[in-house]
Amino acid sequence: MNELLDYLHTIHPLSPALRQHLLSILQLRVLNKRDYLLKTGQVNNRIYFIERGMVRCFYVKYDKEICSWFMKEGDVIISVESFFTQRPSYESIQALEDCVLHSIRYDELQYIFQHFPEFNFIGRVLTEKYYTLSEQRLYSLRMERAFERYNYLLNYYPELVQRVPSTYIASYLGITLETLSRIKHVR
Repeated sequence: MNELLDYLHTIHPLSPALRQHLLSILQLRVLNKRDYLLKTGQVNNRIYFIERGMVRCFYVKYDKEICSWFMKEGDVIISVESFFTQRPSYESIQALEDCVLHSIRYDELQYIFQHFPEFNFIGRVLTEKYYTLSEQRLYSLRMERAFERYNYLLNYYPELVQRVPSTYIASYLGITLETLSRIKHVR
């Protein structure tokens, strides 16, 4: 839990009152590999910080799982649309490894934004970070060829290739497993 508070403090100093409030409301959750943090149709009412482990976010289209994100230690994870609208999610979030997470509820986050103004800065910085990553991913899928997408992944996120099964990597890159195998062979 201190890892999360230290991380938030690097974005903007936490007042002693905010730090104490966070300590009083943060909940620990442990997930085993393959456990679900969120299933399609559930409302994502908690925001999670991953202290240890990795999760994947995916949805199902035509009976096929499409991986949209992988999050690991030091990341914040939500199903964006479900969390911010408080409506059922079209995505699922599943542990790829054993995980240790810390979370707060949606209503608790709203309380913090209202009563601890410094947290608004932290929220904005985190939103900017993940929105930028989302835009980079969309650009890559729309504008780059499969080989370029895989090289980008290798150059900027090499641990994903080591920690995530190839089936999920192929889905994330928007290619078949066979295409991924050919790309790896060419490299």
